[in-house]
Amino acid sequence: MSIIIRNEKSSDYRKTEEITREAFWNLYFPGCNEHLIVHNLRDSKDFIPELTFVIEKDGEIVGSIFYSHSKVVKKNGEEFKTISFGPVCILPKYHRQGLGRQLITHSIEKAKELGFSAILIGGYPHHYKPYGFEGSKKYNVSMADGNFYTGIMMLPLFDGALNGVSGIACFSEDIEIDEMQLDEFDKLFEDKEKMETQSQIDFAVAVCEVDTKVY
Repeated sequence: MSIIIRNEKSSDYRKTEEITREAFWNLYFPGCNEHLIVHNLRDSKDFIPELTFVIEKDGEIVGSIFYSHSKVVKKNGEEFKTISFGPVCILPKYHRQGLGRQLITHSIEKAKELGFSAILIGGYPHHYKPYGFEGSKKYNVSMADGNFYTGIMMLPLFDGALNGVSGIACFSEDIEIDEMQLDEFDKLFEDKEKMETQSQIDFAVAVCEVDTKVY
């Protein structure tokens, strides 16, 4: 099995969007919007192309990871720059082959090489704790409502990177989706049935889970 991880090229755009759509379809809500997030991010001021990768298996693109600028806004208004990844995906038929781990690990190492300070993400803790992510509560970084959620996590990219950092987590506004744009964009892809799934129920519960851990 030949595995290659490389930066996304413009010729990959359509394929990457198709894979993203396939990977997220009906996962978090009926249909998905992640393929449009990918599409829009490329034109965003927050996009980080040097940290956007595709992973190939035997010459076929089977997954991707996208990075964007984010930040922690302190009480005094000062901003601490972070980066965030997502969407990140592997085609479902290639799950449990270690490809996602290779992709994420590769991108984290590149982020360190490029001198970034910390990564801020949203997701399931059991997916990201193996990489060293911990709840943002550990660093006193909350969401805008003042709550600390288990699904909001951070990873310092060097020792002491998050010392003294506390405030409000802010992701790029360009990952927000307009539903009308999504409807039009989705017409450019193969028709797929939107369904309600157990994973959507699980996700709705997970995003509301408050972090009660003592760090």
